[in-house]
Amino acid sequence: MSISQYSYSASLPPSKGGVDPEDIDPDAEFGGSAARKELERKLLRKLDLRMSILVLIYILNYVDRNNAGAARSRGLVADLHLTDQQFATLLSILYVGYIIMQIPSNMFLNFTGKPSLYLPACMAVWGMISALTGITTNFTGAVITRFFLGFVEAAFFPGSLFLISKWYKRTEIGFRTAILYCGNIISNAFGALLASGILGGMNNVLGHAAWRWLFYLEGALTVFVAICAIFILPDFPSTTKWLSDDERRLALRRMEEDAGVGDQKETEQGGLTHGLYLAVTDWTVWWFAMAVNAIVVSLSFNAYFPTLSATLGYNPTVSLLLVAPPFVFAVIVTFCLCRHSDYKQERFYHIIGSWIAGIIGFIIAISTMNTAARYVSLFLMAQTYAGLVVMLAWMNNSFPRPPSKRAVCVAIINGFSQLGNVAGSYIWPLSWGPTYRYSYGICIAASGTAIIMAWIFKQHLISLNEKLEREEQEKGIKEKGFRYLL
Repeated sequence: MSISQYSYSASLPPSKGGVDPEDIDPDAEFGGSAARKELERKLLRKLDLRMSILVLIYILNYVDRNNAGAARSRGLVADLHLTDQQFATLLSILYVGYIIMQIPSNMFLNFTGKPSLYLPACMAVWGMISALTGITTNFTGAVITRFFLGFVEAAFFPGSLFLISKWYKRTEIGFRTAILYCGNIISNAFGALLASGILGGMNNVLGHAAWRWLFYLEGALTVFVAICAIFILPDFPSTTKWLSDDERRLALRRMEEDAGVGDQKETEQGGLTHGLYLAVTDWTVWWFAMAVNAIVVSLSFNAYFPTLSATLGYNPTVSLLLVAPPFVFAVIVTFCLCRHSDYKQERFYHIIGSWIAGIIGFIIAISTMNTAARYVSLFLMAQTYAGLVVMLAWMNNSFPRPPSKRAVCVAIINGFSQLGNVAGSYIWPLSWGPTYRYSYGICIAASGTAIIMAWIFKQHLISLNEKLEREEQEKGIKEKGFRYLL
């Protein structure tokens, strides 16, 4: 990770005609400081409103991905004659396609600069593929549709993170990432409620099993939202057409001020190949990816949450409904934690606080079969997502420039982390139930590993900040420049 690109002083023009640069108002082109603040508030309101559709897209992204878990005990396994191993493969194969497309997708997105077309197009395709899962009649057909579902879904999450990083400053990214990722968390609650209604009321409608209707209806909803998203999503600051000239200049200026160099300038100076080289040769990218991968293993309970809630002893419909409250709680914790992390400009302790609470939840689940205690443990497990969301914000803070590198970093980290989903798909066999002690033990080990790796990453950033400070002192720069968030 190079630090030379981040040392800078204020980007003021050189002194001309005896005018001190410090006397020049850097916001004069926007009508002064007060006018700039008002324009900035207007720009952020406009952005937040349009970006909010990413939450809905993410909800449907995970609903389409996890509907197999909801259909597991409602006819999917029996109709397709699946063994435990085959069902686990059905879940894990999605992430094979997901991993393959991460880096090429984000590189292509950075090159085209048209997320408003690219992301909805991918969404429409994955909606159609999800619906096609409903017509499969055997394991082979289901595996093929799940593989290509992951292949196309790969575009969305890393692309969304990259899009957010092109518009928002470091002090704003954490909260916006939290809002986006809440789509993932809400999907577990929303998906369970939707699945409960479809699976409970549409069996044998028009001669189709209820689990097939689950795929038909959720896939059709995804395609509809994708069409709407084309007209709502923004592109990048330099390519978005609905910005005024002042708003465009301000959007680009904000990014330049945040890290000392503008995204557009660096995009012109460094191509895709250069960004790929910078990312894959930076060991800290891979270290961060492995830390995220470890915590993703501990979050593998997500795909099996209906199975875990079923261990409480209620009927299938009630068990699906019980999935919702823990994830509603997780959304609240995520908002609060990310908001506080942005306010304090601190990442590490906010991250591990959530993960330690998750470990406590795993320990409770191992220790007792008491219904109330185990349900409380599900709440503690679900809020582990809050720490992951802050971790993702830390990622954008730690690999900010150049944008071509950032695009690849986001893809590498998100793609590599999906190996955790592949491995996690196999640690919840029915034979380990209903206690799932071995499964929870693996989750505890994975969480502990992630905490240790995050601490080592923090120590590395501390050393980089010390180097930046020494470099500024040697050059006589008095104004404090870029610093990595810890």
